[in-house]
Amino acid sequence: MLRYLPFLLILALWIYAFIDCLNTPEEEVRHLPKVAWVIIVLLFGEVLIGPVAWLVAGKNRPALAGAGGGGSPAGRRQEWVAPDDNPEFLKSLREENKKDEELLKDWEADLRRREEELRRKNNEGSGDTNE
Repeated sequence: MLRYLPFLLILALWIYAFIDCLNTPEEEVRHLPKVAWVIIVLLFGEVLIGPVAWLVAGKNRPALAGAGGGGSPAGRRQEWVAPDDNPEFLKSLREENKKDEELLKDWEADLRRREEELRRKNNEGSGDTNE
């Protein structure tokens, strides 16, 4: 089993680099067109040149927080915000809850109406048999 490990690691790196290359937007690809990078990763995957080249030089990667001396926030992407800290998400939940509450009220009113109809039918049916 251990003798297959290098092959499996190479295959995993190859697949990862290929999928990463395909999913990367064109504007984040460096040095060559995206199609050229896909071909390089596919053709030179077995010898690790293609995947390693893609991972090292093919894609713009965000700089680490500690590297670069603090940099300005102007060039950075907007950071991810947790859903419970995102006011737009919370607002959408409130709106969704209002819709659900209205739907539930409609269902309850319909259920009460149907139950009342059944009671009337049962009362009419039992009243006919008693006479």
